[in-house]
Amino acid sequence: MQTQVQTQVQTKLKRTVILSMFIALCFVGTMIKLPSPTGTVALDALPAFLAASLLGPVPGAITGLLGHLMTAASAGFPLTLPIHLLIGVQMAVIVSIYGFLFKNVNRVLAVIIAILLNGIGAPAVLMLLPGFGAAFFAAMVLPLSIGSLINILLAYMVHLALEKSRAVIKVTSVMHSEQ
Repeated sequence: MQTQVQTQVQTKLKRTVILSMFIALCFVGTMIKLPSPTGTVALDALPAFLAASLLGPVPGAITGLLGHLMTAASAGFPLTLPIHLLIGVQMAVIVSIYGFLFKNVNRVLAVIIAILLNGIGAPAVLMLLPGFGAAFFAAMVLPLSIGSLINILLAYMVHLALEKSRAVIKVTSVMHSEQ
C-alpha cells in the first residue's frame, strides 16, 4: 500500500513529465513549418495554448515562456536575449490570459483575444523599444497574426478532439489532483 508521501511524489512527477512534454512539443513545433503568404508559420506556440486550455493558465504560461526561449535559442536569439526574454514574458501573459478565459469565461472569446494579443498586441509593445518602431510593427503584424491564428485555432481544435475522446479527463485529473 502506498503512503501519502509516495502518492504525492508520484503526482508531482506526473505533473512535471506532462509539463515537460508540452515544453518539448513547443520545440518540435519549430520544425513544423506551414507555408503562408508571409513565408512560413511554425507550430511552436500550439502546445503552449493547448497546455493552457488543458492544464490551466500557469502551466500554459510556463510552457509559453520556456517554449519561446528554446525556439529563440535554437535560432541564436536573433532579436537579442533581452528582447527574447521580454517576448517570452509576453507569451506567458498571453497564454495565461487565454487559459483563464478558456476555462472561466468563453472559449471562442479566449481564441479571439489571444489571436489579437499575440498578433497585434505583442509587436505593438515591442514598437515602444529603441531600435523597433512603426516599421517593425508593420513588418511583423501580418506574419504574427497569421501564425497566431493558425497556432491558436489548431490548439483549440486539438483540445476539442481530446475532449471528445475523453483523453482530456485523464490529463487534467493528474494535473489537478490533491497535492
